[in-house]
Amino acid sequence: MTKHPDTTPEDHTSHEVRLQDALQRGVLDGDRAGVSAMLEGMHPADASDLLEQLSSDAFEAAVELLGDALPSDVLIELRDEYREDAVEALPDEAVVEVLDELDSDDATAVLEDLDATRRERILEELEPADRAALEAHLVHDEDTAGRLMQREFLAAPEFWTVGHTIDHARENAADLPDDFYEVYVVDPKNHALGYVLLSQLLRVARDTRLADIMEAFHSDISVEMDQEEVAYQFQKYSLASAPVKDAEGRLVGMITVDDMVHVIQEENTEDLLALSNVSSADGSDTVWESVRARAPWLSINLVTAFIASGIIALFESTLDQIVQLAILMPVVAALAGNAGSQGLAVTVRAIAEREMDGNAQRRALIREALTGIVHGVLFAVGVGLVSLLWFRDGPLALVLGAAMFASFVWAGIAGIAVPLALRKAGADPAVASSVFVLTLTDIIAFFSFLGLATLVLL
Repeated sequence: MTKHPDTTPEDHTSHEVRLQDALQRGVLDGDRAGVSAMLEGMHPADASDLLEQLSSDAFEAAVELLGDALPSDVLIELRDEYREDAVEALPDEAVVEVLDELDSDDATAVLEDLDATRRERILEELEPADRAALEAHLVHDEDTAGRLMQREFLAAPEFWTVGHTIDHARENAADLPDDFYEVYVVDPKNHALGYVLLSQLLRVARDTRLADIMEAFHSDISVEMDQEEVAYQFQKYSLASAPVKDAEGRLVGMITVDDMVHVIQEENTEDLLALSNVSSADGSDTVWESVRARAPWLSINLVTAFIASGIIALFESTLDQIVQLAILMPVVAALAGNAGSQGLAVTVRAIAEREMDGNAQRRALIREALTGIVHGVLFAVGVGLVSLLWFRDGPLALVLGAAMFASFVWAGIAGIAVPLALRKAGADPAVASSVFVLTLTDIIAFFSFLGLATLVLL
């Protein structure tokens, strides 16, 4: 058997560079056929990555060059900001063609990139049935199941047989979604009764009734449900797809796992950025966009920093008399702040995963308090010994150790109590928690250290 050498990361990088150079040359030369053939010969995700690596001017030139030859599946794979730029650069007739080719959920995502005037103009060019379906999507709020779902799905009455269902699907293949995994079983009022997996459909005899092999739904998704709750149900029940119901319980759409992967990634990224008090982080952001996203939270941190400085100012005379305190203060604050951030990160993630409901809150609070006590003892002894060896001052080492212990216990409690309190108050714990936790740990660290030093050492 012929043995082929393994592909190294360097080979892969070199291949990507060659593709980028070829795409760049094709765009500069105006080779529409060549650029189109290159993109169509790649997986849509890889083709979109290649386009995104072009400069802004080259990206716009590529889109204008391709026009209606830009593959719709490549367009929908572009990140939001790139897709917006691409749709803006495409002529109306090209956008109409793209909408005709896409499933309704992806077509809605493209429509969202248009300004209201142009959106209305393009909707006028669609077939009445297609226009009505897309307008029905836009009625729902952003980030809800109604916006995410696609209206193409396969449903069948409970009295149909497997053979009847398969024949119906073949005869109406053009109206079915590109990818689906289940047949939804409905009653005469179009209420969803259950589902039959396609894999099950292929295993049983043609004369088997759907009602005899259907399974009950685990999910319960309405058109107005927030996308984060939808993602939670997909994770909890390991769903490949799920039906979406209107207020009367009628089946109106379907959401598939490929949409949920994007939502889960988006929500996780949003929480991660929020913990750092950043509302946007993208490679295509301009300097001004980055400043606008970060400056408000830096301003809040400026205020909280002055609050901590005010605590230090209360003990100015103590610092004048014992200069070693100024050297050791950052140690207490830094370690306490890190301990609080660790607890906060764990708590915010647990809240997002619905792991902080009921008695779980009490158990988590006790766990974090005990963790803070253990960490406090360990690090109090450690920093106390370092201080003793450094300054040869037993009382100072004792004060440092006691302050370290108090700060760790407080940090452990604050890291879980603050986000839980904010959630109860109706605020987003991921957005607001870090400012409060870090400020509170700094205040307690400085107050306990300098306060104890004033009482014990003076």
